Amino acid sequence: MSEQKKVAVIMGSDSDFPVVSGAVKTLASYGVPFEVHVMSAHRTPEKAAEFSKNARKNGFGVIIAAAGKAAHLAGVLAAHTTIPVIGIPIKSSTLDGLDALLATVQMPKGIPVATVAIDGADNAAILAIQMLALSDDILAEKLAQDKITMEEGVEKKDEAIQEKVQDIIG
Repeated sequence: MSEQKKVAVIMGSDSDFPVVSGAVKTLASYGVPFEVHVMSAHRTPEKAAEFSKNARKNGFGVIIAAAGKAAHLAGVLAAHTTIPVIGIPIKSSTLDGLDALLATVQMPKGIPVATVAIDGADNAAILAIQMLALSDDILAEKLAQDKITMEEGVEKKDEAIQEKVQDIIG
């Protein structure tokens, strides 16, 4: 069996870490190896390109890229690699993250970036894990179990609401 692929979590600024930490926690909870780095599409473009060009040979299976405002990071990374890139648009004070969402999702043909919701770091990690689970049965089983746990949680909440409704109507 080959070594498990890593996930790269790249953020454009250290100020993105409060959002990105959700992805880090999720990856860790699944036991997925990862690295976290700060790289800028605009301030360190060569470093970002070099990292992305070498990502596959360095054992990465997916790159998660978080950036706000102009949010070109995911696209720059995707332009230099053939592994999947997932973009997390970060909410900023300027346009509440809409600018980052559009910059991340509107990629030209041939340079896809899977994009999650604004500040959607947890889902970015889950999507990365799902991608890795295509060739990792242990991760696939963990994902399936979490779906069951979510379903059970919703059923318990429904039961609790039914009791509250009965208390109201007598």
